Amino acid sequence: MGQSSPEKLIVVSNEPNGIGFVTINRPRSLNSLTKPMMTDLAQSIKALAQDVSVRVIVLSGSGRAFCSGVDLTSAEDVFKGDVKDVESDPVAQMERCKKPIIGAINGFAVTAGFEIALACDLLVASKGAKFMDTHARFGIFPSWGLSQKLSRIIGANKAREVSLAATPLTAEVAEKLGFVNHVVEDNELLNKAREIALAIIKNNQDLVLRYKAVINDGLKLDLGHALSLEKERAHDYYNGMTKDQFKKMQEFIAGRSSKKPSSKL
Repeated sequence: MGQSSPEKLIVVSNEPNGIGFVTINRPRSLNSLTKPMMTDLAQSIKALAQDVSVRVIVLSGSGRAFCSGVDLTSAEDVFKGDVKDVESDPVAQMERCKKPIIGAINGFAVTAGFEIALACDLLVASKGAKFMDTHARFGIFPSWGLSQKLSRIIGANKAREVSLAATPLTAEVAEKLGFVNHVVEDNELLNKAREIALAIIKNNQDLVLRYKAVINDGLKLDLGHALSLEKERAHDYYNGMTKDQFKKMQEFIAGRSSKKPSSKL
């Protein structure tokens, strides 16, 4: 089943295996975002978040770029609009989404595109991918989290260089710095994203959602409060389980333990 915006600039498709794909589809402009595209992207993420048949979302771009940022020919319309309107804010919708979001980064992820990439839960990048923050170069103030998220992932000093000097990062460097999970050949990008998505789908979906939430919510806290948050939610989870659920858990574990180990490593 598939659907798209009238202009087909944001394309959505669902696979029967539980993966929802969102593609930014304006390749001639390196997938730069207009205001209507931002709204459409936000609403597409929201719709997939509410779709019970979708368990993991994969976000990608068509052509030579993931997203080259905001279309600066419509900058005033974008930046002077209602920037607090979460319904038209793709990053806000990504952060609200309870389901895992995998970013499949091909080509350029620049400025707003970089911020959208950082709003994903994990990233797969093609070997030709490049991440770049040009906010300072063009006099644009970040508002989708780049000034705060990047420093927490790669360290403040490196983040200052990336942002203040507009220093591009290759996919390989991004992987070494810890915000890209895998670097693959261009033609393997979506296959790798799909492979990870299917591995997630095989797991207990209730716990996948709870686990994502406790990781992401904990990152907003200091370690002590984050550990308390984990313990509190663990108690709530186990207290909510029935005897039958505990029995099924034990049967599942026993079944796994009784299987003969593979002779292959």
